[in-house]
Amino acid sequence: MALRREAGIRLTPPAGPWELPPVWGPNGSKWAPMMAPWSPFGPHLLLVLLLLCPPLPSTQAHRFSALNTTFNHLALAPGRGTVYVGAVNRLFQLSPELQLEAVAVTGPIFDSPDCVPFRDPAECPQAQLTDNANQLLLVSSRAQELVACGQVRQGVCEKRRLEDVSQLLYQAEDPGDGQFVAANAPGVATVGLVVPAPGRDLLLVARGLAGKLSGGVPPLTVRQLAGPQPFSSEGLGRLVVGDLSDYNNSYVAAFANARSAYFVFRRRGARAQAEYRSYVARVCLGDANLYSYVEVPLHCHGQGLIQAAFLAPDTLLGAFATGPKGAQAALCAFPLAELDGSMEQARRLCYTAGGRGPSGTEEAIVEYGVTSHCVTLPPDSPESYPCGDEHTPSPIAGRQPLEARPLLQLGQPISAIAALQADGHMVAFLGDTQGQLHKVFLNGSQSRIYHSQQVGPPGSAISPDLLVDNSSSHLYVLTAQQVDRVPVAACPQFPDCASCLQARDPLCGWCILQGRCTRKGQCARAAQPNQWLWSYEEDSRCLHVQSLLPAHHPRQEQGQVTLSVPRLPTLAMDEYFHCAFGDYDSLAQVEGPHVACVTPPHDQLPLNPPGTDHVTLSLALMFEDVAVAVTNFSFYDCSAVHALEVAAPCHACVSSLWRCHWCPQSSRCVYGEHCPEGERTIYSTQEVDVQMRGPGVCPQVEGLASPLLVPVGWESRLALRVRNLQHFRGLPASYHCWLELPGELQRLPAFLEETDGDAGLVHCQAQQFHPPMAQRELPVPIYVTRGEGQRLDNARPLHVTLYDCAVGHPDCSHCQAANGSLGCLWCSHGQPACLYGPLCPPGAVELLCPTPTIDMIEPLTGPPEGGLALTILGSNLGRDFADVQDAVSVAGQPCNPDPALYRTSARIVCVTSPAPKGTTGPIQVAIKSRPPGISIQHFTYQDPILLSLSPQRGPQAGGTQLTIHGQHLQTGGNISAFVGSQSCPIQKPVCPEAIVCHTMPQAGPGEAVVRVVFGQAQRTLGASPFRYTANPQLTAAEPSVSFRGGGRLIRVRGQDLDVVRQPLLSVWLETAAEAQAMRAQPKDLRRGCGTPAEPPQACVQLEGGLLQCSTVCSINSSSLLLCRSPAVPDGARPQRVFFSLDNVRVDFANASGGQDFLYQPNPRLAPLSRKGPARLKPGNVLDVEGEGLNLGISKEEVRVYIGDGECLVKTLTLTHLYCEPPLRVPQPANGSGALPQFVVQMGNLRLALGPVQYEAEPAPPAFPVEAQVGLGMGVAVLTAAVLLLTLMYRHKSKQALRDYQKVLVQLENLEIGVGDQCRKEFTDLMTEMTDLSSDLETSGIPFLDFRTYTERVFFPGHGSCPLQPVFEGPGEEGHRVPVRQGLTQLSNLLNSKLFLLTLIHTLEEQPSFSQRDRCHVASLLSLALHSKLEYLTDIMKTLLGDLAAHYVHKNPKLMLRRTETMVEKLLTNWLSICLYTFLREVAGEPLYMLLRAIQYQVDKGPVDAVTGKAKRTLNDSRLLREDMDFRPLTLMVLVGPGAGGASGSSSAQHVPARVLDTDTITQVKEKVLEQVYKGTPFSQRPSVHTLDLEWRSGLAGHLTLSDEDLTSVTQNHWKRLNTLQHYKVPDGATVRLIPQLHNGGTVSQSLAQSCSSGENIPMLEDGEESGVRLWHLVKGTEEPEGNKVRRSSLRERERERARAKAIPEIYLTRLLSMKGTLQKFVDDTFQAILSVNRPVPIAVKYLFDFLDELAEKHGIEDPETLHIWKTNSLLLRFWVNTLKNPQLIFDIRVSDNVDAILAVIAQTFIDSCTVSEHKVGRDSPVNKLLYAREIPRYKQMVERYYSDIRQSSPASYQEMNSALAELSGNYTSAPHCLEALQELYNHIHRYYDQIINALEEDPVGQKMQLACRLQQIAALVENKVTDL
Repeated sequence: MALRREAGIRLTPPAGPWELPPVWGPNGSKWAPMMAPWSPFGPHLLLVLLLLCPPLPSTQAHRFSALNTTFNHLALAPGRGTVYVGAVNRLFQLSPELQLEAVAVTGPIFDSPDCVPFRDPAECPQAQLTDNANQLLLVSSRAQELVACGQVRQGVCEKRRLEDVSQLLYQAEDPGDGQFVAANAPGVATVGLVVPAPGRDLLLVARGLAGKLSGGVPPLTVRQLAGPQPFSSEGLGRLVVGDLSDYNNSYVAAFANARSAYFVFRRRGARAQAEYRSYVARVCLGDANLYSYVEVPLHCHGQGLIQAAFLAPDTLLGAFATGPKGAQAALCAFPLAELDGSMEQARRLCYTAGGRGPSGTEEAIVEYGVTSHCVTLPPDSPESYPCGDEHTPSPIAGRQPLEARPLLQLGQPISAIAALQADGHMVAFLGDTQGQLHKVFLNGSQSRIYHSQQVGPPGSAISPDLLVDNSSSHLYVLTAQQVDRVPVAACPQFPDCASCLQARDPLCGWCILQGRCTRKGQCARAAQPNQWLWSYEEDSRCLHVQSLLPAHHPRQEQGQVTLSVPRLPTLAMDEYFHCAFGDYDSLAQVEGPHVACVTPPHDQLPLNPPGTDHVTLSLALMFEDVAVAVTNFSFYDCSAVHALEVAAPCHACVSSLWRCHWCPQSSRCVYGEHCPEGERTIYSTQEVDVQMRGPGVCPQVEGLASPLLVPVGWESRLALRVRNLQHFRGLPASYHCWLELPGELQRLPAFLEETDGDAGLVHCQAQQFHPPMAQRELPVPIYVTRGEGQRLDNARPLHVTLYDCAVGHPDCSHCQAANGSLGCLWCSHGQPACLYGPLCPPGAVELLCPTPTIDMIEPLTGPPEGGLALTILGSNLGRDFADVQDAVSVAGQPCNPDPALYRTSARIVCVTSPAPKGTTGPIQVAIKSRPPGISIQHFTYQDPILLSLSPQRGPQAGGTQLTIHGQHLQTGGNISAFVGSQSCPIQKPVCPEAIVCHTMPQAGPGEAVVRVVFGQAQRTLGASPFRYTANPQLTAAEPSVSFRGGGRLIRVRGQDLDVVRQPLLSVWLETAAEAQAMRAQPKDLRRGCGTPAEPPQACVQLEGGLLQCSTVCSINSSSLLLCRSPAVPDGARPQRVFFSLDNVRVDFANASGGQDFLYQPNPRLAPLSRKGPARLKPGNVLDVEGEGLNLGISKEEVRVYIGDGECLVKTLTLTHLYCEPPLRVPQPANGSGALPQFVVQMGNLRLALGPVQYEAEPAPPAFPVEAQVGLGMGVAVLTAAVLLLTLMYRHKSKQALRDYQKVLVQLENLEIGVGDQCRKEFTDLMTEMTDLSSDLETSGIPFLDFRTYTERVFFPGHGSCPLQPVFEGPGEEGHRVPVRQGLTQLSNLLNSKLFLLTLIHTLEEQPSFSQRDRCHVASLLSLALHSKLEYLTDIMKTLLGDLAAHYVHKNPKLMLRRTETMVEKLLTNWLSICLYTFLREVAGEPLYMLLRAIQYQVDKGPVDAVTGKAKRTLNDSRLLREDMDFRPLTLMVLVGPGAGGASGSSSAQHVPARVLDTDTITQVKEKVLEQVYKGTPFSQRPSVHTLDLEWRSGLAGHLTLSDEDLTSVTQNHWKRLNTLQHYKVPDGATVRLIPQLHNGGTVSQSLAQSCSSGENIPMLEDGEESGVRLWHLVKGTEEPEGNKVRRSSLRERERERARAKAIPEIYLTRLLSMKGTLQKFVDDTFQAILSVNRPVPIAVKYLFDFLDELAEKHGIEDPETLHIWKTNSLLLRFWVNTLKNPQLIFDIRVSDNVDAILAVIAQTFIDSCTVSEHKVGRDSPVNKLLYAREIPRYKQMVERYYSDIRQSSPASYQEMNSALAELSGNYTSAPHCLEALQELYNHIHRYYDQIINALEEDPVGQKMQLACRLQQIAALVENKVTDL
């Protein structure tokens, strides 16, 4: 058999409780194990399939996991290294690399922790399929067996083969009590050891307390592994405990060494010592009777209880909880010698000193409630009986704790510890509760974490089974989901010595000669010195080259390099080191730490990198192919040095890093001792004891001997100082000067003039210089060469400066102001210019400059106060400031120049002097001894005046654009504005009559004076200060969604909105590449004076790459802004939507109450017609299809146009738009064509859908009257002949055919009519409901308050006052106190659960205690205990449990079906209390909308006031089958103070009300009241029977209308009720409601509430007074034949004939029309009830969980029964009642017709909750046929509702109690507590004796004296009754 995973073959095991989950291999591959419990070779087949899978690649980190499997324990087989994993329902056998080898199935099985192991399921009825978690997993090496104990079957164990765990060796078939080993609860730990004993292995097991059947199992037992009864503790030792629950041992770990077994645990003392402490117990390995048991406390200084432990060699390691709530941990180490010593001391004291220490205090006792005590045996007893004996006391507990201080503190709780002793060092591994593994070096008293890694999934604790493998190289880490094989040390991952030592891993070190990081045992020469480097050794450093000699070497010659390497390892005789210079190897000579190597020849060296004078190579000291120490070594080239520094080659040569010398005569840089051939040598600065060394003796140019400045165009001679030219003596040569002009290198011949010593001068040939570009000053580098290009060094950078007088001196003043050393003169020869003096002819030199020229002045105006900075621009405006200091006048007034702003000859800035207003004149500049310069422009002194301010207020945040109006405001150039102390930045330009600025933020509201500063002059606007107001506040913004096209109207509400100048709605967009084209660049917003400001751009680019699109909002009022949503380009992602209110920015979410603004994709509309224009019949509703139509807009905002006419939008859904076109054909708009276009406008989106063509009604042809008469006579004769023939020959057949055809025509017309009617009705209804939704936003839904709600639910049918007051009538005051005391005591007595349950059971047992009494008492209890809902819930759960036990033995499906007991009414009341909030917040709105939709639909058709039948209904019994002609009317109802007379009519309001002309007057009044009091709860409206309807016509025409009066029509004893049609009331008539005269009061008097027994609503009498019967639309019974009178109306006769011939079932289609119209609202209501999109009310989840528990407790597995329970308890008990009786939750009136429709909907809901299949047939009621198609869908909703609740997280007891406590606190004042207690006592009084007897018979009740307390209550309360 072969299995190929590559082929995609997948084997699926059979479904069932034994199905194996997929198993994940180490590399993440998935194996699908197959196994069936009934197959004897199932596990073997699984293993074969697994082993045939392709082998997995081996990696360093291995992992094993199994899907949907939880791991519990881990065990390791010594020797083989096989890993065993104990899991829930599985045992896995893995290879050391975690490859799966075998698997065994251990569960689930049928079991119960309350039952002993059984064979027959009948022995344990509460048994159920239980998962088997592994509790203990141990290896018995001697027997080669695996011991596995699970939690099921009371923790019995089994034995399996180590080689194959799927082979079961032993399992007890009928285990006895002595074989119960492990704890039977998964949360209770069990630890154990397999210990060797003579000839056998024993099992030591310790476990905590678990389950009621485990109380007899000792906490510590010794059990046999072999023999006839394995795992039995018979005849072996047990730790005998008086009462284990007193101590509650919780075991942490068990360990063994060569002599003893140790158990670490936590426990408390006896009852007197409630505090828990940590302990360790010891038992001798050979002690099978536990005589040697000793325990001592462990104390880690300042820490909590022990959480994990490990026995390392000579040390016990323990992790203790610390920190708040034990969220941290501390590690303590207890030396084993001290631990054993402490135990020996305790044993010695208990053996020989009675447990008392030298001081007499008790230091050792016999613990666990054992009767024996410490004794006084001979002193040598401890040595004589090292492991105790029968006569020695046991178990011994030492009182003195073993103390230790924490070695380490950790931030997470520790769940596992392992340790490893390696190379004389201790390393601990700590696993924490978050899945992290920490490695700790225990170095004496100092410990540190050196590495942490995430092993398990985050948040998954590491199991205590943390195991080190047999080779001590890997660690097995277990979490609940996986097993990992982790290396104990990751030495190979460190690539070099530095990282190896820096890791500080105590198990790792650097093996020098192997060149890798290894454990010490892996380094062959680790024992030799300097071979293995360890990071914790002192002065442990990686091998390095300490020094090099020489440090570098010339590349031209080969030499030797000596390396100094401290602590170099010693090699064997035949081993050697070698040096690697890059790729070149040379053998190394070693002498101690010194290593000598030969450098490579020059041809083996790489070339120098460009621009460098050396090459650096890696120099590695190698052993074989391992680099022992590495450094860098450089090979230099002196001949390349001087080429790097052209300006000073000698300096560069002798100053370089290398040992280079300069040969001046040959201009070469050489290495070695000196220059060749006896040439003088200038030595390197590194040489010592040599005079001729360093750059100071190089031949060099020191500097210029001639002037630095050289005039352009004049012949100049340059001279330079030189030094150290003696090196060239005797060697004649020529010299040249070189100037580096721009673009040219100019050479000048030169000669040398020798002076004293080694100095000299080099004279360059005279030369005129003309740079290619004219510049004022040009630095030109210069240097000197000798001979053929032998350059002398420049001691420093040298240059001469060429200057040109003509550049930068455009006029005479500039020229004369130039530096005198330049010799520049103003020369008038030819074109006047500034020249070098010698270049100007003597007669052309101008000593005096021309008259100053003024080109421009700025500004041209200034204030009379002066102080204005005036700028004068021109030429020849003085050579320096002294020339102009007193030379400037403005309009005849002196102007004081500013020296800091003066620019020679070109600019003067002066400050004006004061002058009278209106002074004007030119500016004069009079330089001394020259005529003055006069400006053409004139300067004017003018007085700026501030007149007004707009606006006069703005927000304190600033940003208001302020306009200051005035005259002469353009005065001066430096104008600034201020509002108070804050500056107001001015928007340029400043206009003569207006200044515009923007206000800055202000600290708070208040007034501030506006002032403008013109230079030094200031003007204030004191008469009208600017007022800072509070910042605008936004409180609401809606809607919060728009299409991307924008343009949707957003209404923004807030405060102080009218102070904002230009509010904006903006959106920041992150634009994609395709949206780049729409990006707008900011415009220049500056405007000219008199031009209007441009509107802000729609979109502007921001600096951060975002695009900002904005729209300007209009200010409607101080509290309302109207904004249009900005359009968003395609591909742009909105980042932020906000309002800009001047400087105030408000995010849309903050303004809308947390609702972010959302952009929806633009809608898509389909064309009306694919081919040609769309054809339209007048009066039809147009249906336009599309996608996403209502995602970003509402119906009211959509505009649809057909040409120049509007198509009224009736309905807008996601995919459809319905609109009603104009009846007349509209004209094309804007001449768009012959046919009008159909255009849909949605905000900014304008969508044209094509032309529309109206179909004209065919006009009747003109036909002469004579021809019509003749034709009529001919047709009559022909018809008579045809009729005669038909009657004679084919009467029967033709008659049937004709009738059938009539029916077909009727049905066809009916189908068309119903379809059109349904669509139109739905459109109208959606319009009405949309209007209603907007009304509800202001008025709200009329919910009843909680008090009224509970009264109506608890006491249905009891009127508005179900409970009578306790104290009534006069003379009651004296009895109030005792009665109140008695009722208070009764309230306290009800808090006794025993009393309350006894009371309930006793009352229900009484035969005369009716069902109504039970409901009443249950409601009274609900009120009395309303403030203790947690207690009431507990009582209800107890009673429900009793009820379930009662029904389980009868028929469980009948439970909660009816309200027959008090608990069922209690459940109804409890649900009503808990779901009140859900009703108000979630389900109330759709239910109310359904009610209003029903009422609206019913009111649109006639309703018979006598029979109650209606044209529009869902209930066929209420269907008005007759056709009625009716006409809708709109009455104008007068409302308000002026309604009483004409004089006040101006202040009266007219409210329209829709009615029908067939309505009776009472029906009209009801509809008028509904419209007038819209939004007012029904209980606050006047009664319709206290008002009359008055019809007003003109000023004096008043007529009171009524149902019956003298004008009523009576025929044959039938009186017809008056209607509007009877009174001929026209459409638009004015009516008014007036108080009825006989009531003698006003309308307001009817609003008073009173306690009545029921509703006082008069009904229309159908009385038989004088034999007259009332009728409205149809008569109750058919008229007798003889009583029919002749109809006078032809129309009535035709209608009667049509009614007689009509098919009655045709009218049933009205039901379908009504149902289709209401379908959306029914669906919304059911969805609100059955949806879990919102959090399910916690009460529902809690109740359903409780019902699940009851079913589980009573063994009910039938899902149908549980479905019925949940349906009966919630849906039918609460929701159906609410659907049928909405007046329980709303303050409304429910008419009979609405009630009948709600009954049909409620029945549909009931049918949806049933489990049985919904079948309908021909004989089914019409009501069931109506919803036959929807009920299966509703059934699925119910199933999904139950399923979702079942899968949601369980509702805890604490959460429910918290919710109940909140409910109790919210409505504490709601119920009438005293009244309820009084009523409750009345019921107790009826059955007083029976209740007293029941209380006295109960023994617990006798102890609590419940009967006596009730008698006391009776005495207090009865006194009141007796006195009465």
